[in-house]
Amino acid sequence: MNTRKALASTASILVTAGLALVTGGAPAHAAPGDNLAWTATPSASYTSPWESVAAIRDGVDPPRSNDTANPRWGTWPNQGQQWVDLTWTAAQTIRAAEVYFFDDGGGVRLPSSWRVQSWNGSAYVDVSGASGYPVAADRYNSVTFTAVSTTRLRVVLQSGAGSVGLLEVKAHSATTTPPPTSGWNPPSNLVTPLGQVWTHQEQTYNNGNLYAFRNYGWDQLFANRGYINYCVRWDSSASVTAAQRDQVHAALARQYRKWMAEMFGHNGFPYSDVPVRVVGWAVRDRAQLQWSDTSVDIYVGDIRENAPQCGAPCGRFFNQSGQYPNCPGGAARHYDHSLWLTDGFGGGAGGDWGQRMGREYFMNNLNAENMTILLHEIGHTYGLDDFYDWTPSGVGGFIMRAGSASSITEFDRWMLRDWWRHLKNRYGY
Repeated sequence: MNTRKALASTASILVTAGLALVTGGAPAHAAPGDNLAWTATPSASYTSPWESVAAIRDGVDPPRSNDTANPRWGTWPNQGQQWVDLTWTAAQTIRAAEVYFFDDGGGVRLPSSWRVQSWNGSAYVDVSGASGYPVAADRYNSVTFTAVSTTRLRVVLQSGAGSVGLLEVKAHSATTTPPPTSGWNPPSNLVTPLGQVWTHQEQTYNNGNLYAFRNYGWDQLFANRGYINYCVRWDSSASVTAAQRDQVHAALARQYRKWMAEMFGHNGFPYSDVPVRVVGWAVRDRAQLQWSDTSVDIYVGDIRENAPQCGAPCGRFFNQSGQYPNCPGGAARHYDHSLWLTDGFGGGAGGDWGQRMGREYFMNNLNAENMTILLHEIGHTYGLDDFYDWTPSGVGGFIMRAGSASSITEFDRWMLRDWWRHLKNRYGY
């Protein structure tokens, strides 16, 4: 259900609400959306049998170094010098890398040092001009260096207090020019129904003024230069463990990427990676959240629409200029979408403010391949319409027609791409 119009009217009320910020985390890392690791094949010097080297490029931004929810690469019990490689079928020009260290506080700890090497055709050599190799927990550690063209990039770690491990590795290109991409070329059988959908949206969306609206998910994504931040509205009396918190983040990132992956490499879309981060939780009672770390901001007792509200000064919905002068953590701690999880809520709702669905539904589907209601509501965030009272000619089930498909279909893909086709010049593409 698309409820953007209905909820937009509450903005003037909510923006004046009090902000009860209990804890704050480290600034969210705004990584550029040109991560070449997506297309690489990973390998390693050694991988513990229960770990996975594929985890280093799975696209899930870790919530912390001791990540209990997502796959990771580790070398326990092996110590000394260990490495991971990213290998491409064709040479890539790379000028920066980021690593997120795995540290479980036991046998796997932060390395004593690390460095990046590239393959020169016969051997691995250290990259030149490295800006430095920081070693810190609970964040990405970044290095820039003189651009190098290579088919292999290696991250070398020297163990310190234990074995070593990594949760994610990113490699960034030397230029911001996107690679050649496919253009607007939908299958011939979809041209007519796509035209019908776009005409209908132009006539009905935002009271017939579709192009004047400036807070689509597209606007938020490009204001951030390629990432999305979330805050969870925990509209429930249930408690949440640290492990469940991390599982919520991981599930959200996986499902969001299903839509974004439909855009990678298409018609000048500039990003090949759209990181999704949860930067805050809103609850009625701090005791519901069973963790003490400061990885996310926590908002307590600000009840609006009979539900906990994430701080309005930090929300994009309430600050559509993209400025957050009254957000305690500054712009880095702002959130673009709310994930509103309500006890006993049936169905879903979605719009530029985020997505809402039943708390039980979301938590029971944390490991589902397709979280259908969430996917449907994210579609609304990016402008896609509902189809309760009409169906385009010549198409059957698709996820934006509620109840007719459980996953993103070819028609959904091209409806999303049609929005990009019509809005891309807004962002200079």
